[in-house]
Amino acid sequence: MSEPIYLDYNASTPHAEEVIEAMRPFVELEFGNPSSAHFYGREPRLAVNKARRRVARLLNCLPEEVIFTSGGTESNNHAIKGAAMANRDRGNHIIISAVEHPAVSEVCRALEPWGFSTTKVAVDHFGMVDVAKVEKAIRPETTLISIMHSNNEVGTLQPIEDLSRLARERGILMHTDAAQSVGKLAVDVRGMEVDLLSIAGHKLYAPKGIGALYLRKGVQIEKFCHGAGQEMGQRAGTENVIQIVGLGKACEIAADGMEENIAYLQAMRDRLHRGLLAEFSAGVRLNGHPDKRLPNTLSLSFKGLAADQILAGVGDRVAASAGAACHATGVSISHVLRAMKVEEEWAKGTIRFSVGKMTTTKQIDQALGVLVPVIRDLLQGR
Repeated sequence: MSEPIYLDYNASTPHAEEVIEAMRPFVELEFGNPSSAHFYGREPRLAVNKARRRVARLLNCLPEEVIFTSGGTESNNHAIKGAAMANRDRGNHIIISAVEHPAVSEVCRALEPWGFSTTKVAVDHFGMVDVAKVEKAIRPETTLISIMHSNNEVGTLQPIEDLSRLARERGILMHTDAAQSVGKLAVDVRGMEVDLLSIAGHKLYAPKGIGALYLRKGVQIEKFCHGAGQEMGQRAGTENVIQIVGLGKACEIAADGMEENIAYLQAMRDRLHRGLLAEFSAGVRLNGHPDKRLPNTLSLSFKGLAADQILAGVGDRVAASAGAACHATGVSISHVLRAMKVEEEWAKGTIRFSVGKMTTTKQIDQALGVLVPVIRDLLQGR
C-alpha cells in the first residue's frame, strides 16, 4: 500500500473533485468583491447567492436564513453567544449535553464571567440524552438549549425533534451542532424545528475554513462581527467567495445523492465491523447506539488493550482516531466515553473508524488485513 488507508472522515474529508472544479474560476479568474456594483463584482455576487440557495436546499430552509461562517466552531460561537446575549434580559441559563464538542461546551464556559450558567445533562450508555432529563433541567431563567445532532466520536443521534418541541413550548431557543450530520444524513431544519443549526464544510468534502449557520427567520441574536453589514448584517467582512462556492457545491452533491450515499457509507462501515467481529467477537464492543447513529461511524473498544498501542502497531498503514491515550501518569479517556460510563478496561482500547464516499471495499479489506494481526498480537502479548 503506497499511502495509508483513510478511515478518519469524521476528522476531515478530502475535497470532492466537483468542489475543486467549482472553486477553480474564483481562484484563477473571478477575483472581484461580491459587494462591488461594477462588472468584477457581478460573478462573485451571483456565485455567493447560488451557494446560499444550495445550502438552503440541503437544509430545507430559506436562502436568507443561511449565514456563511469560517466553520463549525464559529457557527457554534455565533449561535450560543449571540442567542445568550440577545436574551440576557430574560435569563442567563443554558442547557447542553455531557457529550458536546468543545466548540459548544467551551463557548458556554466562556460565558460564565458574563453571569451565565450551564447545566450539562447526562447521557445513557448509548450516549443519548433523555428528553425528560432535559425538561427537568429547565429553569425559569433558561433561554437556550444546545444539543448536538450527532456525536462526533460514537455517532449517536439525539432526539432533536422532541427537544425542539420541548424548547418551543417553554419559549426557549433550540440550537444543534450538526457538523457531523450534514451531508451524511437528511437534515431538515423545518422538520427538526430548530432555531439555529451549525455546519462545517470540511465534514462534507468542502474546504476547511468555511461553514454556515442556519438562523430561523424571526429569531434575533447578537451580531458576531461588526462592520459593513455582509451576511444579512450578522457577520461583517468581505465574503470568502472561493470557499463559499465550494460549500455550496458540496451541499448540492449531498442533496442529489443522499439516499445512495447513506446506503454506501453504512455498507462500508458494516463491512469493517463484521470483519473485526469475526476475529474478535468476545473482545470487541460497539460504542454508541446500534441503530440511531451516523451511517459512517464505527467506535469500537478492544477489551484490555490500549488505543495508542493499536494505532502504533498499524503505523502509517491505516489512519483512524483513538478514544483514549495512555501515558506515564495514567489513561486519558475522552469525555464522551466517560459520560457514557464505559469501563476503563474497555474505554482505553477505543478506536473510532469513520468511512466516507471515497472508501472502497478493497480499502476496507486491506485495513482488516492490517488491523487483525496487530490486534491479535497485542491480545496474545497481554
